Amino acid sequence: MVQGFAVFEEKGDLKPFSYELGKLLPQEVIVDVLYCGLCHSDLNMIDNDWGISTYPLVPGHEVVGKISQIGSDVTHLSVGQNVGLGWHCGYCNDCEPCGDKEHNLCSQAKGTIIGHHGGFADTVKADANSVVVIPDSIELSTAGPLFCAGVTVFNPLVQYDIKPSSKVAVIGIGGLGHLAVQFLNAWGCEVTAFTSSQSKEKEALELGAKYTLNTNKKDEIKTALNKFDFIISTVDVNLNWNLYLRTLKPKGRLHFVGIPPENLDINLMSLMVGQKSISSSQVGSPQMIAQMLEFASSHNIQAIIEEYPMTEINEAIKRLRSGKTHYRIVLKK
Repeated sequence: MVQGFAVFEEKGDLKPFSYELGKLLPQEVIVDVLYCGLCHSDLNMIDNDWGISTYPLVPGHEVVGKISQIGSDVTHLSVGQNVGLGWHCGYCNDCEPCGDKEHNLCSQAKGTIIGHHGGFADTVKADANSVVVIPDSIELSTAGPLFCAGVTVFNPLVQYDIKPSSKVAVIGIGGLGHLAVQFLNAWGCEVTAFTSSQSKEKEALELGAKYTLNTNKKDEIKTALNKFDFIISTVDVNLNWNLYLRTLKPKGRLHFVGIPPENLDINLMSLMVGQKSISSSQVGSPQMIAQMLEFASSHNIQAIIEEYPMTEINEAIKRLRSGKTHYRIVLKK
């Protein structure tokens, strides 16, 4: 019997919840949870913001733990290995994206907390090809956020072939943005941080940004016209996107990993002039996660976290809802 924490209604508190894990299938593994990150997407599922939540819901999709059981067909993993599990816990393994090792684009991908019990529990079960071994050099307590926030900001660097010589801007220095700055700096890029918080300007520079610009000051943003090859937006607020498009060089790209609450107000002429592009993405494949972990290990990149015991999960959720988290929350089992 698994002991976990579940929410039983929209916007409800999490309460102790016991359930059976079910039969271990040949292609699956069971992971004993050591740590689990608390992500804003967990709140979206708790609150049913996307209309796909079913209750009781056990959240938690930034899982770090130790393999305790493996299915009969699993040959690339072994009991006792430290692994992580992100947004997806399984794939069809038969479609074109899966064949191209882009499993995150699989239309049949199974969500770790969508119709499946996640990591706010003793153990979690997942397909073996959805969990990724964590390098020994990565601190387990800070590894969880890399499996969601980390790969979310790392994936575009590879997908769009960002050059070490590129001038890149990050909009928003928060749970996603503070990792994006670190990855881009280690990538070799000249990084500019857009932030509305004066208190974060100094920290953005310490994390690897060369410049900072205040998103509340239109004239300050205009000083960067035609400067950037790539802009990654991590925020969930509405901004003057046409102004940011003007800060891109010809053929520059504005890429979204955060979701603003309203549809984008974009002047198509802003794109046509200079052949600029807009794109978006979420998370990444297990292969991309493994590549990201190796890169993070090589460059000593880690999430800045606040740690709570799993038993104080509701206090941790209140902290995340407050918007004052610095920068990610991790629950310790």
